[in-house]
Amino acid sequence: MLKRILLVDDHVLMLEGLARLLHDAFDIVGTATNGLEAIERAEKLRPEVVVLDVGMPEMNGIETARRISHALPAARIVFVTQRLDPAYLRAAFQAGASAYVAKQSATTELLRAIHLALNGHYYVTPHAGSEAAEYTRLHPGINPSEMFGASLTPRQREILQLVAEGRTGKEISALLRISPKTVEYHRNSIMDHLGMRTTADLIRYAVSRGIVTP
Repeated sequence: MLKRILLVDDHVLMLEGLARLLHDAFDIVGTATNGLEAIERAEKLRPEVVVLDVGMPEMNGIETARRISHALPAARIVFVTQRLDPAYLRAAFQAGASAYVAKQSATTELLRAIHLALNGHYYVTPHAGSEAAEYTRLHPGINPSEMFGASLTPRQREILQLVAEGRTGKEISALLRISPKTVEYHRNSIMDHLGMRTTADLIRYAVSRGIVTP
C-alpha cells in the first residue's frame, strides 16, 4: 500500500510539479496553499508524510510543521524550499522536520529524502553546504535562538504573522475563529513582550525573524 502524502505550497504550479513527481510512488491525499489550511487537512486526512515550503501566507512552514508534528507525531515532515540559510535548517528540524530539500533540485532529491524520512533517517540538501548539513544532521533538536519568534507562544506567533501580512483585526478574528477582543489582547501582549509600540515595529521584527518575507 502506498504511503499517504499531503503537499503544501502557496504556488499552484509548484504543487502541480510535486504531484507529478510523486504520484507514482505515493498516495497524494490532498494539497494545501497555506499553513492554516495545511493543519486542518493534516488533522482530517492523517497523512504519513507532509511536504511543505518554509515561506507561506497565514502561517509559515516552520510553525505549520510544529503544529502538525504535535497533532500527528508519526507523520514525517519534509521541507522543499529555496531558503537554505543554516538558521532556517535549524528551525525546521527543531519544529520536527525529517528532511530539508532544495527546490531547485527537488526532482533529484525529494524521493530519496522522503524514503529516508520514512525509514527514520534525516536528510539535508547538499545545497545547504556541508558544514550546515552536518551540523543539522548531528543536532536535529537544537533550538535556534529567537528564530521564527521562538520566545512567543504559538498563538502569538500565529497572530504576529497575520498582523505582519497586513491583516486587520476583523480578518484575523475570522481566520482564527476568535473574537476581535482576543486578537487585540494578543497583539498588545506581543508588543509588550517585545517592547514595541507600533505595527511597523512588529512587521520589522517578523521579517527579521523569518516569520514573513519582505
